[in-house]
Amino acid sequence: MIKIGNVELPERPLFLAPMEDVTDPSFRYVCKQFGADVVYTEFISSDGLIRDAAKSLKKLDIYDYERPIGIQIYGHLIGPMVESARIAEAANPDFIDINFGCPVTKISKRGAGAGMLRNIPLMVEMTSQIVKAVNKPVTVKTRLGWDDSSKHIVNIAEQLQDVGIQALTIHGRTRSQLYKGEADWTLIGEVKNNPRMKIPVIGNGDIVTPLHAKEAFDKYGVDGIMIGRATVGRPWIFRDIKHFFRTGKEAVPLTVNEKVDLASMHFGLSLKHKGEKVGVYEMRKHFSHYFKGLPDFKEFRLKLLTTPDVDEILELLGKIKERWGEKA
Repeated sequence: MIKIGNVELPERPLFLAPMEDVTDPSFRYVCKQFGADVVYTEFISSDGLIRDAAKSLKKLDIYDYERPIGIQIYGHLIGPMVESARIAEAANPDFIDINFGCPVTKISKRGAGAGMLRNIPLMVEMTSQIVKAVNKPVTVKTRLGWDDSSKHIVNIAEQLQDVGIQALTIHGRTRSQLYKGEADWTLIGEVKNNPRMKIPVIGNGDIVTPLHAKEAFDKYGVDGIMIGRATVGRPWIFRDIKHFFRTGKEAVPLTVNEKVDLASMHFGLSLKHKGEKVGVYEMRKHFSHYFKGLPDFKEFRLKLLTTPDVDEILELLGKIKERWGEKA
């Protein structure tokens, strides 16, 4: 069992990575149903929180059934980040997570997200100030370094621990890699096996099968694993991993009918939390993946990804059952 602050987690915990326009309350609910142990909000701009931007404030909506849950914030200036951490704390998450890992150019070029890897003293000072400003446990998510010539994560991890973070998540790529190439778990393992490190180390990157998850724990000794892109359209990956850990066997795949029922429930929650226009739009990435691999599905997929009409989408989901679903 590991602990983040006073939050106790089960052995080999599975974390849902924070993802913009993905890890909203509807998707977090679905992932919780399939066994995600820890979930995060979409990342939230410190500037947005401070100026009361409606979209940013909406991301603070969390629910007791989601616990333990972290609110993740990002920004490039210490003052606004400290203030946004206090605002996030008022929403009563289990912990506050600082995003030092987002590689997206519009964020990193301003020095936020993974851009902070170009200014380690500022990263450490910002983290220190946030830890002092809030009572909730503070955690950090970052990458190996800015590029291949600056993979200083072992030293960075020590410094972040020294200023009081309660857990560290490491994505096994540099900022320059974005999401290309393979994640390098050897350096994540080095951080975990550094005798100076006392806090939980969570590994992230390229966990797409239960076997990958098992290897992450067995080979690199991490305390937990975080799964991001592989959950989109496949939130049952948490169930599959836990089944594999328990039995050593692959879980029985979801049937088409089960996937349709799941997609329908997820869609309903998306509409409830985001409203019709945004709810429809943000479900498209999920619809695109839920039914991957169905033969001759191109026409249906195109309709699911283009129609703005709720009733038409529900009708399409029903037709997927009729055409590809299992007959009673």
